[in-house]
Amino acid sequence: MLDSLRDVTALKVNPNRLFSASHEEIKSGATTGIYFINTRDVLRLVNKLDTPVTAEIFTRTHGMFAGLDQVLELLKDAPVKIEAIPEGEYFSPKEVLVRITGPYGAFGYHETDLLGILSSSCAWATAARECVEAANGKPVLSFGARHLHPAISPVMEAIAVKFGGCAAASCILGAKLAGGEPSGTVPHAAILIMGDTLKLAEAYDAAMPPEVGRTFLVDTFHDECEEALRLARAMGDRLNAVRLDTPSERGGVTVELVKEMRYRLNHEGFNKVKIVVSGGLNPTRIKELAEAGADIFGVGSYIAHAVPMDMTMDLKEIEGKPLAKRGRLPGALENKRLINVK
Repeated sequence: MLDSLRDVTALKVNPNRLFSASHEEIKSGATTGIYFINTRDVLRLVNKLDTPVTAEIFTRTHGMFAGLDQVLELLKDAPVKIEAIPEGEYFSPKEVLVRITGPYGAFGYHETDLLGILSSSCAWATAARECVEAANGKPVLSFGARHLHPAISPVMEAIAVKFGGCAAASCILGAKLAGGEPSGTVPHAAILIMGDTLKLAEAYDAAMPPEVGRTFLVDTFHDECEEALRLARAMGDRLNAVRLDTPSERGGVTVELVKEMRYRLNHEGFNKVKIVVSGGLNPTRIKELAEAGADIFGVGSYIAHAVPMDMTMDLKEIEGKPLAKRGRLPGALENKRLINVK
């Protein structure tokens, strides 16, 4: 680990790489703020680096708690006690989310990492759950990987599924980390290369094993309803769903379009063909489109672009005695929802 300023100065980094931290770099302290390493040097000099402390983490907003599993992984070898509220539960402003008790030197240098993990994780989980609740029981898929650096997109997708309630994710690693399999078929690019939606669907049908779903975009070349009916007539029971991702330049995916699509499919006996919608969805649009007849929702930017929550970690006890900075209440604050997790 980076134990001192001398270690930081000696650290050599090759800039010709992806600008993302490896697991080893994170655990070593390379992603923390330099002031926490400076603090180690100062406290070590006066023999106070391992002073017993109690730290509490909170945020000033409300949301859904997530990221604890990553906190525990980061601190699994640290000789500390950790209490936290259960992941997947909502929290209130300024509620104590995590309490860490132990020698400051064992975890203090990871403050930046701990807050960053919780800040993003809680925001993604909260946004995903908002979408899931708006869908009222219909599946929501997390399609947000393209909106983030690939170093962190799997984290977002896994959080959206594990704690946000999404049915699946498109990112391969994210889906696997959440304990499932990735969801998705082919993009517009494949249809454009084939030159025809039905030809692409037929080729996909021939190439993919039976257990893989047959869902196809129907907004590439022609009227969405006409294209959907064309696929349904040709593929019959093999067609699972059609997907609407109409761009804003053509009016976007509207309530009227979904209603018409559902009516026309039902009118020709294709009641089992589901309608998947995507493209700039948020909880309000999801609710409207669900009521109009949409069955599945692919959400990207609303989850991925969730504003990180402003997490704070305060020391509340020093050597067992209540002590805190001005503006904070000294001593461990009561929260009956906290449970021992380490």
